[in-house]
Order: sequence, then structure tokens, then C-alpha cells
Amino acid sequence: MFLRQIYDEALAQAAYVVGCQQTGEALVIDPARDVDRYYRVARANELTIVAVAETHIHADFVSGAREFAEDPDVTLYLSSLGGEDWSYRWPTAATRVKYLSDNERFFIGKVEIRALHTPGHTPEHLSYLIIDHGGGADEPLAIVTGDFVFVGDVGRPDLLESAAGLAGAMEPSARTLHESLVTRVTPLPDFVQILPGHGAGSACGKALGAIPSSTVGYERRFNGALRLAEKGADPFVTEILAGQPEPPIYFKRMKHVNRDGIAVTGGVPSCPRLDAVEFQRLAGTDGVRIVDTRPDRAAFEAAHVPASIYAPFVGSSLVNSAGSFLSENDTLLLVLDDESSVDEITRQLYRIGLDRFGGWTTYAEIESAGLATARTATVEFAKFSPAAVPSDATVLDVRTRAEHDEGHLPGATHAPYTRLHERVDELSPGGKYYAYCASGHRASIAASFLAGRGYDVVVLNGDGSQLFGDTA
Repeated sequence: MFLRQIYDEALAQAAYVVGCQQTGEALVIDPARDVDRYYRVARANELTIVAVAETHIHADFVSGAREFAEDPDVTLYLSSLGGEDWSYRWPTAATRVKYLSDNERFFIGKVEIRALHTPGHTPEHLSYLIIDHGGGADEPLAIVTGDFVFVGDVGRPDLLESAAGLAGAMEPSARTLHESLVTRVTPLPDFVQILPGHGAGSACGKALGAIPSSTVGYERRFNGALRLAEKGADPFVTEILAGQPEPPIYFKRMKHVNRDGIAVTGGVPSCPRLDAVEFQRLAGTDGVRIVDTRPDRAAFEAAHVPASIYAPFVGSSLVNSAGSFLSENDTLLLVLDDESSVDEITRQLYRIGLDRFGGWTTYAEIESAGLATARTATVEFAKFSPAAVPSDATVLDVRTRAEHDEGHLPGATHAPYTRLHERVDELSPGGKYYAYCASGHRASIAASFLAGRGYDVVVLNGDGSQLFGDTA
């Protein structure tokens, strides 16, 4: 049997290629939209992808199932258990799809894949037991858990309410998740590997581990959420719903895209190189957004093209910023440090459904052409006095709710930067705003969005926790 995890650091997302080396067939579980990555892995290991399975309708990236459906050799395996609201709508009568119920199985060569219904994170969620009959096994080697169980945590049950807007879904989902954990994980042998859908840095949980996999036995002993589930439903529900980070605003769009469908592109669209003249011409066109991807925040704050969204190509910042402030209808002009990052930047944007690329240029060309005429006003926290803030100014806390509740500047308005787009109408366009986070990084991203809408924003740089006082 062949097993390979394909991990996306920016999204902290894991897909899996499972193959039977005796027959040369392979399955991909939870692929992202740029499916060429999985084909390359399969070819390099003399395998042919014949099937794709999904654990659930994802919220944090565009699934590659729609792209794979165009391959006549591929059969899709999708959950049939989402009810009226969360059943797949995009497959047609011509789509090669098998809808799975609890405990149904299929084979990839001599490898058995058995579906287990594990609702709670979402109603339709499936996990997949993997049994290697070709190797002589009659018990599962692993379980691909999607967003059901992670290393060190379990899937968050609040997203249907906090991201998709389904009021009243949070607590019932948490109770369903508790039941799934007790009835689905407990019977499994300790030696079964847990292959999760996400790792540390994902917004699909609050305490995810940074190692790629675990075992059922290890998680029973050391996974705090799983251990709490064994003590009863009420304490589990209270704890699992507390302190969950605000999901980026694009999660709602991803849920609907993955349920209802998205255009097939056949790969990441090309992003042409532009000279400064072409860039300036396109920048003045309706529907065009400038995305400055330079990792150096100080450099962006010192000079950038007016109305640029700051989406630094570092960690998860590019997808979180772009996903929070851009829409699928925007045509994107990218400002890069150099050409070497074009492929990965466009891939990251494509994975969250942003695929209209007007072109790219380097900051050096922008600077030479005299187009970088805007700057971000900054003040070091060490030199900032909340008492000196003018009466018509607003202090804006763009951190998470949990961070804000632990302590914040007196009188601060709280608006997490990943949700700022939907809150912007609450902010008066008059007066000055002082935006802060824990370092200035998120505040600078938020300030770029607000400045593009005409707001007067100052970024507070550095750690100001010493000024928070007892404000929790």
C-alpha cells in the first residue's frame, strides 16, 4: 500500500494519496483545487488516480473534487448525509459519483476504504478507515479524520453558525460532535493512525498540534478535548464552544462554493507580467484590486500604491488577508518582490477561489515609475498614550475575541481584521483610527483595507499589552 500526505503550509491543510501498489490505482482524499499536485505524486509513484473522496463540504479552501470530476478515469465518493441544506448540489447526472452512507465501503485495488459518519463539525462529515488487505491486514491501519479529530484537538462545531450564518446551529452541533467522538473513536484500537485534515495554524480548531499525524491511543491519553468528551456532554460543549477564533469572512463563500459548485479552469490561470505603464492603466479600471504581497511590513508601510490591500506572502497571511478583503469578482493586480514567488502566490489565491489575475509586476518597477505614493502612518506603542487620543478618534482592536477579552485598551472598538469587511459600515468615515493587534502585523493589514476606503488610520506598532490593564 502507498500512503502520502500532501500538506499546504499556508492553509495548514492536508490531503492524502492512498494507493494500491499491486494494481497501480490511487485515491485522493480532500484535494485542493490545484489538482496537478496530486497527479504529479501519483505519476512519480507509478499510480493512476481512479477515485477522489471528501470528508465534508469544506469551509477554508476550494475543493479539487470539481476539477477531478472532469477526468473520465475518476469516480467521486461524497457524503449522502448532509440533509437538505448540506448535501452536494453541483454534481449532475453525468458526474461519476457514488454517494456514501455510514459504514459503506469501496476498494482501491486491494485497499478497503470504509466510511464512518462522524457529524458535529458538519452534518455530512465522513471519516475513512483504511484497511490494507493486500498486505494481509484485516484491521484498519489508519483513519482519515478530516475535521473530526486533529492532533491535540477536535473539529470546531460552530462554523455552520459563525461562518455560514445558520443561527442556532452551534450548541446542537457541539452535542452531535460529542456523540460522534464517544461512539466512533472509543471502539477503535490504539494502534490506528489518525490522519487529520489540518494542522497548527488552521482556523478549523483552536489547539491543533504541529505534528502531521498521531494514533488513537495517543490522542486518548493527551488530546484535551477528546478526554473531556469522555467525561460527559455538558462540560465538553461548554469548553469546545469557548474561545474559538473568528473564522475569516471567506469561509462562508467556500461553504457555498463547495456545495453548489465553482467554474472548472483546468488549472491555475496564468498571471501575465506587466510593465509599470500597463499596471497603472489597469489599476484605474473598475473591479480591479491591487494586492501588495511583499513580506516586509515596514517596506509596505513606508511606500505602496494607493488603495493597495496588504496581503503579505508569509505564513497564512496572504490567504487570510486576501480572503477577508477581496471577492471572487475582483481582478487582481499583484505587486511582488520578484518573479520567483508568482506560481505559489497565484496558487494560494486560486485555492480560495480568487482566480481573476490581471497581471503582476515587481515593487522595484512600481517604485521606479513613481507609483508608490501612499504610506501608512505608524506610532510605536511605547510612545503611545491612550489618554492623549483625541475625542473624535477611535482605538480599533483587530485581534481575536479571545485576545480582546483577555485585555484591551480602554474604550477600544473590537473588530477582528478577518471580519472587518462586514463591520466596516459600523465605522464612521470621519475622525482618526488607531489600529492595533499584538505586533502591528494584523493592524497594518486592516489599515490597508480601511485606507483604501478613505479612512484615516494610524497603525500602533509593537506589543502594547502593558497598557491594557484590567480590562478583561
